[in-house]
Amino acid sequence: MSGAPDGRKALAGNGALLVRELALAARIQGALERLYGLDRVADVADFASGTEPGDREALLLREADDGGIELRVLLPCLGPDGSAGGGLDTLCQIIEGVSHFVYVVERARVQREATHLELEMQAEVDKWVVLAASMHAFDATGSAALRARLYERVRFSHDEATELGQRYRVANEAAHRFVRRLERRYVSAARFSELRCELRQFFHLGQEEKLRLGHAA
Repeated sequence: MSGAPDGRKALAGNGALLVRELALAARIQGALERLYGLDRVADVADFASGTEPGDREALLLREADDGGIELRVLLPCLGPDGSAGGGLDTLCQIIEGVSHFVYVVERARVQREATHLELEMQAEVDKWVVLAASMHAFDATGSAALRARLYERVRFSHDEATELGQRYRVANEAAHRFVRRLERRYVSAARFSELRCELRQFFHLGQEEKLRLGHAA
């Protein structure tokens, strides 16, 4: 597996990430791996660089000549003071980028394929997971407010008639319904051990199972 030049040595300028973005990405990766019970295969900081101004998060992926995969994660930069310069949207893009990286690396490790829709559904759930974990007091009321911000008050960059537009809307709706189900079953009753078990199960499901679980919520 190969990627961008060592991210830990990246400096400011020309879209390169600063140390604080890499540190945030590393913390998110560690949190997701602990939640899902994953072994560390690669550090996201070694495969990350910054987006160009105005561009959004992206995962660049291709198969290498030797049959391995080449990865590069493009993440937006935080504000000058280390805060999310674009507010919640910037933070969510960083979470999405790390989520994509963790998902692809784990699927490669176990030699399972992953679809674009799988990646997007998992990232939509991971945004809720990471942001919920950062809340001072997490309960059903707080989760509902966070869920509304993530899945209801959203704007899509791609038209609904396009393939990308449809994919992002399907992922958003499936994650929304799944998270709402988690609220009712586990968050409202503070059954957090069971919540973690269901989140771990969801991570390891394929596309059709993820969709089915979302539609059943």
